[in-house]
Amino acid sequence: MAQRIRTRFVVIGSGIAGLHTAWRASDQGDVVVLTKRSLRDSSTAWAQGGIAAALGAGDSPDLHRQDTLAAGAALCDAAAVEVLVAEGPARVRELADAGAQFDVDTSGRFTLGKEAAHSRKRIVHAKGDQTGAEVARALIHRVRERANITVLETARALDLIVVNGRCCGVRANVNGKAVEIVADATVIAAGGCGQLYRYTTNPLVATGDGYAIAHRAGAKLADMEFVQFHPTALDTPENPLALISEAVRGEGAVLLNDRGARFMTKAHKLAELAPRDVVAREIFHMQQSGSRVWLDARKLSRTFARRFPGILELCLNRGIDPRRDLIPVTPAAHYMMGGIVTDLAGRSSLERLYACGEVSRTGVHGANRLASNSLLEGLVFAERVARDMVNQPRLPRVPRATEWDVPRLRDRGAAQVAADEIRSVMWAHASIDRNAAGLRTAKKALDAIRARLSAGATEEINMVETARLIVDSALMRRESRGGHYRSDFPKPKNKWRGRHIEW
Repeated sequence: MAQRIRTRFVVIGSGIAGLHTAWRASDQGDVVVLTKRSLRDSSTAWAQGGIAAALGAGDSPDLHRQDTLAAGAALCDAAAVEVLVAEGPARVRELADAGAQFDVDTSGRFTLGKEAAHSRKRIVHAKGDQTGAEVARALIHRVRERANITVLETARALDLIVVNGRCCGVRANVNGKAVEIVADATVIAAGGCGQLYRYTTNPLVATGDGYAIAHRAGAKLADMEFVQFHPTALDTPENPLALISEAVRGEGAVLLNDRGARFMTKAHKLAELAPRDVVAREIFHMQQSGSRVWLDARKLSRTFARRFPGILELCLNRGIDPRRDLIPVTPAAHYMMGGIVTDLAGRSSLERLYACGEVSRTGVHGANRLASNSLLEGLVFAERVARDMVNQPRLPRVPRATEWDVPRLRDRGAAQVAADEIRSVMWAHASIDRNAAGLRTAKKALDAIRARLSAGATEEINMVETARLIVDSALMRRESRGGHYRSDFPKPKNKWRGRHIEW
């Protein structure tokens, strides 16, 4: 018989969005946090670039809004963007007050950096290039110190509990045991799906579970075709790949081909600081022509160790010294712009179900996320979720469903083979450069993989289901826009402007 836990709130995920939601909601009731591995296993902890917010002289929320809308390629929700840029500065200051040690100058003001497609210096950093790790540390400390927050590590959400069209909690595998967490409000903050691709900067836990779980429960999803590929991951045989932050290009590093020539100057007026989809596509096409691509940061040799200590260390550990060597780079799956559709309070289309962070589709990113807006979105909308869900009345008694248990995975090797196949199929046919023939090939391959997965391969099933949402959406959008590029429809079309594909 499944164990049952009754709590006021349950949060699935332990990145910036999940941790902030749990911490703030704990002021008003008990919280259970589920995380697939440990509290530190999240994309947040890997984030190098920083948090974008209008905090500097000469900057304003209006300028930040304009940059965000421009990057979003006519698919942003203007009201959501306004919330993001207006509330962002206060959230960053609150996080600093809560213990996050951001980089500041001698007068105590935030040291701000500049990244691609930003018109001003507005990126807040911690320890140069270790912002995410510092944010995670500060929020984990806040969560751990709250007696009414219960953290369940190595706990995998399996499916939502839905009764009469209302979300009442989640069924989970907690260290191999079946557990039902019944809650007055449920929050999915499960992160992204970069592990659907052969090359990714996302940690191993980012297998797209949140999208699949919400989809099976009947929650509305949208914009699943818009996957962002970071232009500059370190080109090594690893999974995940180490990220070479956009901030390195922001400080003046340039991209070179095998001939030692820059190529971004001909591709876009902003050159290496063009929107991520443009830079990633140009690198991809350069690779397709047979040339490797290199990031030249040698002119930063005097300041590299101080500005990017984490990147310097990871490069040195792989035999590369950015102060004198070219850095081999490749595009890699980095961020999902689409996801669970929410309103401005983080409410999904399913009653009592909320979503925030990368798994949500608030509308702030549109077709292409502006650099360093992801951590900001996690902060801003997690705060809104926490404030709203405390108003949810207590659920009446939730009857137990038919008895269930965690399905057993009898062949771990076969499941791993399936996961690797999914990654290869998605990279080959549904990544940076797509077309109808390739997407149809991907559909057939994914369906074949799904047909042979046993019930115990719960993570791989989620991978297939989320991958199918991406592929089907990409097939339906017969144009190119933002992170979605189709070589058979290489231009944006007016009839698709402002249109969303919903599931």
